[in-house]
Amino acid sequence: MRDILPALERWYAARIPFGLATVVAVSRSAPRGPGAAMAVGPDDEVVGSVSGGCVEGAVFELAQEVASSGEARLESFGYSDEDAFAVGLTCGGEITVLVRPVTPATDPAFGEVAATVDAGRPVTVATVIDGPAPLGSTLAVWPDTVAGTLGTEGLDAAVTADARGELALGVTVLRHYGPRGERREDDVTVFLQSFAPPPRMLVFGAIDYAAAVARIGDFLGYRVTVCDARPVFATPKRFPAGVEVVVDWPHRYLERTGTDDRTVICVLTHDPKFDVPLLEEALRRPAAYIGAMGSRRTHAERRERLTDAGLTEAELSRLRSPLGLDLGARTPEEVAVSVAAEMVALRWGGSGAPLTVTAGAIHPTAAV
Repeated sequence: MRDILPALERWYAARIPFGLATVVAVSRSAPRGPGAAMAVGPDDEVVGSVSGGCVEGAVFELAQEVASSGEARLESFGYSDEDAFAVGLTCGGEITVLVRPVTPATDPAFGEVAATVDAGRPVTVATVIDGPAPLGSTLAVWPDTVAGTLGTEGLDAAVTADARGELALGVTVLRHYGPRGERREDDVTVFLQSFAPPPRMLVFGAIDYAAAVARIGDFLGYRVTVCDARPVFATPKRFPAGVEVVVDWPHRYLERTGTDDRTVICVLTHDPKFDVPLLEEALRRPAAYIGAMGSRRTHAERRERLTDAGLTEAELSRLRSPLGLDLGARTPEEVAVSVAAEMVALRWGGSGAPLTVTAGAIHPTAAV
């Protein structure tokens, strides 16, 4: 979508209807993943791709029809052993493509969404792809506002809550609801496409606990980096595939690394010569979570050193130390669960208490 936005914005500004095809589901060895897009505009101009060429011709014709009729269509394309010359994917996979008409009348928020994506700011677009809700209807969800509707107030509220959760992680997924947003029902299928890079998790100290924290961070959708000044410990083979491993002094690495309000920083070095200068840097920059491992005695001594280094009480109050929730964790994997639980609770304002002793909605409804 990002690659074809200039053409889409041009057509939209000129109020020219166009058909926008988006891959919303894939299986097996599909050539392109969910979110891949292709559009057909004026004079049959085509931008983008949904399959790298296999089914582009069929999607082109479908987009023409949708732009003309103003009615969205959902189609699946796969390989057919019975008819090798039929339209399909030679790779043997399958893709499901939603083609919807886009004009200022059918999608009033499209221009604002495009401007948000251009500016590199986060937004999630929720689109109905199946069920009793209007096919192709969209709801744009920003961190603090929404635009559009999926048909009912309850569905809008449920999708808004989920969309903000996916937006925090930069994830694109399918979600299922009842017609009025009921959980645990699957009448309505909604495609949530997040336009935001995944948040970063920076783990300092390449110990066994770091490997477990890196694994759970990767599972939760973070882009994980592990940093340690000791090359004997900071080796890629000790960490999950996809986790970046850096050999450097932690505070020096952080000084040259950008962070934002979604970044998670876990300090597991457990050594004053590493963690004090590192935390001095971390507590003075944006981050969603800053946690440090250590006993209560270690925390008290570390806090005293940080105070001597000039950190204010407001800055020190951001430090979660000892990090994690009280789960009685013992193993590195259990400790990683407690850390992840604290991160999630802090992000969404959870109490960390057992749900059996709480009251009210389990999933608070987001404001629409």
